[in-house]
Amino acid sequence: MGDYNVVGELPSPRANNSRKVSVLPLVFLIFYEVSGGPFGVEDTVKAAGPLLALLGFLIFPFIWSIPEALITAEMGTMFPENSGYVVWVSSALGPYWGFQQGWMKWLSGVIDNALYPVLFLDYLKSGFPALGGGIPRAFAAWILTILLTYLNYRGLTIVGWVAVLLGVFSLLPFVVMGVLAIPDLEPSRWFEMNLNDVNWNLYLNTLFWNLNYWDSISTLAGEVENPKKTLPKALFYALILVVLGYFFPLLIGTGAVPANRNLWTDGYFSDIAKIIGGVWLRWWLQAAAAMSNMGMFVAEMSSDSFQLLGMAERGMLPEFFRKRSRYGTPLIGILFSASGVILLSWLSFEEIVAAENFLYCFGMILEFCAFILLRIKNPNASRPYKIPGGTAGAILMCVPPTILICVVLAFSSLKVMVISLIAMFIGFVMQPCLKLVEKKRWMKFSISSDLADLDNEESVSLVE
Repeated sequence: MGDYNVVGELPSPRANNSRKVSVLPLVFLIFYEVSGGPFGVEDTVKAAGPLLALLGFLIFPFIWSIPEALITAEMGTMFPENSGYVVWVSSALGPYWGFQQGWMKWLSGVIDNALYPVLFLDYLKSGFPALGGGIPRAFAAWILTILLTYLNYRGLTIVGWVAVLLGVFSLLPFVVMGVLAIPDLEPSRWFEMNLNDVNWNLYLNTLFWNLNYWDSISTLAGEVENPKKTLPKALFYALILVVLGYFFPLLIGTGAVPANRNLWTDGYFSDIAKIIGGVWLRWWLQAAAAMSNMGMFVAEMSSDSFQLLGMAERGMLPEFFRKRSRYGTPLIGILFSASGVILLSWLSFEEIVAAENFLYCFGMILEFCAFILLRIKNPNASRPYKIPGGTAGAILMCVPPTILICVVLAFSSLKVMVISLIAMFIGFVMQPCLKLVEKKRWMKFSISSDLADLDNEESVSLVE
């Protein structure tokens, strides 16, 4: 498997420019990687009440989302290729830990994607009770997964513009709901809080799940038009869109309807829509929720599948993972990601969120280490976008999110911890096994010729 270097202009495999993603689709791809709208935030109110829910979506972005988005902008423009965060960690810590990063983040992404059919059906079950459980629900989840997987197969450009349309459609009913709710708003409801009755585990996991995954877009950097300029700009616009897309619907929902925390579960926004605007608004919001979950699914699957393709281009996975369809999409990566979603679809909402957060946390620790180490060891390497503040500022910026990671891990249940640690152990064993497979030539591994040629021309070894 290949060696990893920091480069002045780290190359990415040359691709057909006609398939490149521009700023607007990239904004909505990031929006769906991270958020998709307020569907799924209801549990913050259930866990902690209106005030802490609102404060969480105002304060949490400064602790987590902004630092992660800034690191993604710097590292993604420094390494504009589809392996994304995998090559960041590989460059700083070596290919073994790069592989572990890839395994944990891919598995976390697949677990995350298993959640969207669950949320999709939760929003529809009030109108179609048969989808609440049993064979109809399982069958519907499988059909949905297959249809959305096919959309991914058809091309990233299509996925990007579909994300734009779905995003507008998903957010529009909340604008209407906000206007209709103005006469019913009671600001006193926003300040309801009982610190003695807070489910901190559910609260933190739901906040964390709804405001992370900014780095996922880095695995599509090789498909982006002029990533050195486009990626930072898209991350900035997406950050604003995500925060507003959470805060104002929560402000409307908690201010217009008397707070009954027990009612605030997945799908409750559709009930609020009915109270505020009637049945027609509920149906619109349910359709928006369904479309939003479709958008999140296709965006996440795009990142997961292109990550596998990027790892294969770097010689970390067998060469057959580099196979693209006639639409330019990673054929094998899509099939693997879809299979993982189907296998994990039996987990509950809370178990899915907690398990993916656990794996995601360890992946982020590796990213923070890589970010700081590359600043220390290669301060003069070309960084088309560089976070100001020097190395000391970079270290300080990583302190609050690292503390948050420790808190999230501390609140994990024993069941989630055991499952996640077993998954991590599989990754520890898998990488040496793949090395053996490569050594024995049972499967073919190779570095993309574009990457290999440009690495030889421009790379600067970390040990220098």
